[in-house]
Amino acid sequence: MTSETMKSRIYLDHNATTSLRPAARTAAVAAMEATGNASSVHAEGRAAHARIDEARAAVAAALGVRADMVVFTSGGSEANNLALKVRDARALIVSAIEHPSVLAAARADARPLADIPVDADGIVDLDRLESLLEVAERPALVSVMLANNETGVIEPVKAVADLVHVHDGLLHVDAVQAAGRIPVRFAMLGADLATLSAHKIGGPQGAGALVIGDHVRLDALIRGGGQEYGRRAGTENVAAIAGFGAALGEIARNALPTASLRDSLEAGLKAITPEITVFGAGATRLANTTCFACPGLDAQTALMGFDLAGIAVSSGAACSSGKVTRSAVLAAMGVGDELAAGAVRISLGWTTTDNDIQACIAAWDDIVARHRSRHAA
Repeated sequence: MTSETMKSRIYLDHNATTSLRPAARTAAVAAMEATGNASSVHAEGRAAHARIDEARAAVAAALGVRADMVVFTSGGSEANNLALKVRDARALIVSAIEHPSVLAAARADARPLADIPVDADGIVDLDRLESLLEVAERPALVSVMLANNETGVIEPVKAVADLVHVHDGLLHVDAVQAAGRIPVRFAMLGADLATLSAHKIGGPQGAGALVIGDHVRLDALIRGGGQEYGRRAGTENVAAIAGFGAALGEIARNALPTASLRDSLEAGLKAITPEITVFGAGATRLANTTCFACPGLDAQTALMGFDLAGIAVSSGAACSSGKVTRSAVLAAMGVGDELAAGAVRISLGWTTTDNDIQACIAAWDDIVARHRSRHAA
């Protein structure tokens, strides 16, 4: 595919990765053009270290924490894995809709594990969480994401935090999808640990961060050097980290997104197919995310139709495999297999325009018309 063809396409898969922000590109390129290992004591090394310090300060400012509470990683998945390495936690409790990097790491852990169920809108069951905390060996480590990557549903993490702390537990919040879309402040979350990812907010791929409370003791996931306060060994990805910090700085200078484009999109989709289900519609959601299904229309057909129309969208569960697979999130919400098989996620970003939304609605109209025509024959 040529660069001109790519420019003519419409990208509506921003929850997978969003467009690189100009400030992030400038910072990352400048770092790549410089030479120096941030652990070296010469001038070049000190310059690289300064770029990391600047980015760390930007992450800290965004979440309202001290810079020494921020540990850089290779991305959100590594940060989530590191978060589960809390030394003193005797049990793990995770929500049923967590990102695979949390679920897989928790299931591979030797400690007792329990899942928190969710309701039909994907909101964690606080009563069930309390019951799990009452019987879990203390202290338990609980992991609940702030906003779901498939549905955009926002979880009541402050209420979760209050319950967890009453039972002497610790709370990890995966804030990867929420950052840059809703206010995310560490104290407001009530969390003990929180995860961010650069490429979800307009930074480069290859950098993430874990914010760690002062009282939390972690075992390093990667050992071998003293980088990142001894919590994550390895030469830092200076370019990606610099871009991460610059992206957060750009976000801080602009207003957070509103739901106007998403609402316009959903209204257009419903006008064509009143029978569609918008998953999580009964809960508070991110302003940029809609996940829906039309009975009888499978996701593979819909995604191919959008792609042929020059529009990039995804299914609800294409994050890790690049394939359309059964969504564990929708299964946890009690969605039947047939409807879940048609789930399409459209996620908007800072580059999305009203013209993009209208083109997406028109493409959906064509997809549905072809589908109905085939089944009427």
